[in-house]
Amino acid sequence: MCTGNTDTKFTPSFQPLVTTINEANAATSSSFSFISCESIASDSTRPSTYSTASSGVTLCNQSKLANTLKKRFWKDISVRTSPARDLNHYFRNGLTAPDGVYTVLLDSRPVRNPQTKVPLPIPPSKSHLATAIAHEWDLLTSAQQALRAHLTPLTSIASRAHDLVLQDATTASSEPSPVSAAPHASRTIRTDIVKTLIPYLDTDTLLCWAPPPPKEGDLTLQVVPSLRDLQVQAAEPIVAYLTSSIWPGVQLNPSLEEGSILPSQQPAETRAIVRGWMSGLNAWELVGLERAVLAGKSLCVGARLICEWGESFKDVRDALTSATSYKEKRFGIEEAAQACSLEVAWQTGRWGEVEDTHDVDKEDLRSQFGSAILAVSGTS
Repeated sequence: MCTGNTDTKFTPSFQPLVTTINEANAATSSSFSFISCESIASDSTRPSTYSTASSGVTLCNQSKLANTLKKRFWKDISVRTSPARDLNHYFRNGLTAPDGVYTVLLDSRPVRNPQTKVPLPIPPSKSHLATAIAHEWDLLTSAQQALRAHLTPLTSIASRAHDLVLQDATTASSEPSPVSAAPHASRTIRTDIVKTLIPYLDTDTLLCWAPPPPKEGDLTLQVVPSLRDLQVQAAEPIVAYLTSSIWPGVQLNPSLEEGSILPSQQPAETRAIVRGWMSGLNAWELVGLERAVLAGKSLCVGARLICEWGESFKDVRDALTSATSYKEKRFGIEEAAQACSLEVAWQTGRWGEVEDTHDVDKEDLRSQFGSAILAVSGTS
């Protein structure tokens, strides 16, 4: 019952879930304790000469853990508004949580960030996201399902954003943090995301157009409108929006030159401007952009989606909607999905879909875009 007032991918971890299960057992005065993930992982490399008694205990614990993960150890899910003083003790080096953050509770135990092991805080302006995460956990039928990223896209993107928030604050203060999301990495999450996304500008799905249809020859091969016509028609309004409102003066060229199968790089000035724009996004919007670009293989579509729903772009949206000439409908999940999968839709419209492939990809793409919108949108 729910009540409420994963290129770079999220990798689920056993440890936070084991910690939560141990908390549940402690609350019910159970004498059973779970072995750590490290113990499970080390069994495959442990020498065969270890004692039979030790082997029996370890295998027994593994079996009990596996059986428990097949069950749902929580009954009720709720969303709680937490004052900063309830969360600040999880952080160090001056990092503080804002008042009014939301936490999702499994019975009385909070959902935790898999990397930092602390309760996952949702900003006060994102009550819709906290409620959606609660519903996400309410749909799970076992603890084991929580380890599958495709079943918890909202939890994973919120955890990714929380990691980036912590690392941004730590980098700004130039002090190491024990809850850093990447303690062994010399690069930051922010620079890694920007470095990963910028190549998509040169191979952008939105800007990869089919060759022009033949003007002469077998007329049976010509379809009106052609795939290229549809691609240009879909790209024009998105490119116009970005080059006028988000990246003024930027030149976005088609990725494929006529007669070539190799993508050509965008101008150096364009890459520099887009790189600077991405580097300046706040943590939630950068993570939302990452999710959208990796899903749709289009930086232009991802940027258009984030600008349509991001809290930081409210002034841009207000300026456009107040203009008498602006009559375009909101750019949402369907519009983004159609722009990214136009060629697939065109081909399957002619030759048919492959069952359990095209239909699954179609729904997964919309799920990823939806999680990006929920991550970047808010009430502020």
